[in-house]
Amino acid sequence: MSLAQCPAVDLTLPKPPDHEASAVAGAMPTAPKPAPTPPAPATAPAPLTQAAPTSTSTPTSPADDRWRDRLALLLESTGEGMFGVDMTGRCVFINRAAAQMLGYTPAEALQRNMHELIHHSHPDGRHYPESDCPIFAAFRQGLPCRIDDEVLWRKDGSCFAAEYSSHPIVEQTAAGPVTIGAVATFVDISRRKEAEALLRESRHELERRVEERTRALSDRSAELGAAVAQLRELSAHLETVRETERTRIAREIHDELGSLLVALRMDLNWLAHRVADREELQRKCAGMARMIDSAVVNVGRIITDLRPSILDHQGLWAALEWQAQEFIETAELAHELHVTVTAGVEPPSGEQGERWAIAVFRIFQEMLSNVARHAQARSVRIRLYVDGPPEPVLHLEVHDDGIGAARDALDHPRSYGVLGMRERAAHFGGRLSIAGAPGQGTKVRLEMPLPPAGPSTAVLTPVCEPKALQGIETGGPAAAPRSPLAGQAAPATGTGAAP
Repeated sequence: MSLAQCPAVDLTLPKPPDHEASAVAGAMPTAPKPAPTPPAPATAPAPLTQAAPTSTSTPTSPADDRWRDRLALLLESTGEGMFGVDMTGRCVFINRAAAQMLGYTPAEALQRNMHELIHHSHPDGRHYPESDCPIFAAFRQGLPCRIDDEVLWRKDGSCFAAEYSSHPIVEQTAAGPVTIGAVATFVDISRRKEAEALLRESRHELERRVEERTRALSDRSAELGAAVAQLRELSAHLETVRETERTRIAREIHDELGSLLVALRMDLNWLAHRVADREELQRKCAGMARMIDSAVVNVGRIITDLRPSILDHQGLWAALEWQAQEFIETAELAHELHVTVTAGVEPPSGEQGERWAIAVFRIFQEMLSNVARHAQARSVRIRLYVDGPPEPVLHLEVHDDGIGAARDALDHPRSYGVLGMRERAAHFGGRLSIAGAPGQGTKVRLEMPLPPAGPSTAVLTPVCEPKALQGIETGGPAAAPRSPLAGQAAPATGTGAAP
């Protein structure tokens, strides 16, 4: 037990000349007052232990009585236990509060060794050596103390948690200050200790619950993460299935409807030659030819929307540039188009590469579609940049000067277009960011790391456009225009304004 180190305190109470305070509540007997004698040489003070009261005593003055009464009242009125010991550790006074807390009468405590009486054992029952007692160290070593983690023992053998302090009693003599004992004060802190124990228990219980809750949340988070990953995989699978179905439908339209339109156009040409001399029938054949040509154009558009053939024949870089050119021509906006592909960087191949390319192409289509449908823009800037090895990344940016959108609208759970773009990008380790504000336009930026090159695996069968839909005798939709980037990875840039 460590003791609080502080200077000794002179607790000697002032007293009228030739007088010593009597015992409190009958606990301290009054010593007889000696007759006046000539001054004698200074000697060591007598211990505070008082002799038993006698039948006669020296009369005291009214002032002495008032002083004694005030001391008694002071000690008796305090709620803290207080006792004093002499240089041998024996009790020389004890107040009523101390006696009641300890279960002794003042007479039972007087002249008893207070360590052996109330401080003899540790809380666990181990013997407490008197040489280690902080109370006695106050007068033996001049070390005041304040202790709050020990117990004091009652008369009935029970103990209670106590906070006590002990200070040496110093008397001023002609030879200088002399320690004549110690005074100790104590309070029962059992309730405080119980409250502290309950608080510790509550804190430990709270920590345990927090730990359990955190562990449960962590497990739940892991489960949710796994579920999200599964949903993302399912979404990617559904996209693949949808692209496969689009390719199949496009092929069916091309093979069946395209062939019928070609056959119908050829029959109409045969018929037109047979009625060349009949003007009315010629006009009818010309009208029918125009309708067939319009159907061919629509069929070609539908096939391109379902599965652009340029994506399969010329690769992603050319498909992105072609899509940008198509949008610019259709939207008739002032525009800037910058396409830069580092030399030697080819579009990813293999199954994963084809899925990656489709995701990028569909995200780009959604970007342009949002500009056309919602932006009300006057101009648009499109930038495509693919950096070089060893870990190439595609950067795609579409910036318009339209009406913009609030952040809440962009992050709304029902903004399915934005949500779909983000999910497509996240599945391949990409990131889609949208910056904008009402009246300040919108900038959509996509960053997609290219997947590692893999073996080429045909997953989506390309939709070829044979002569039937590449243009027939009377004119028809040509194949998607060949991009300047087709077959190469050289940079290309362009800028212009709508006619």
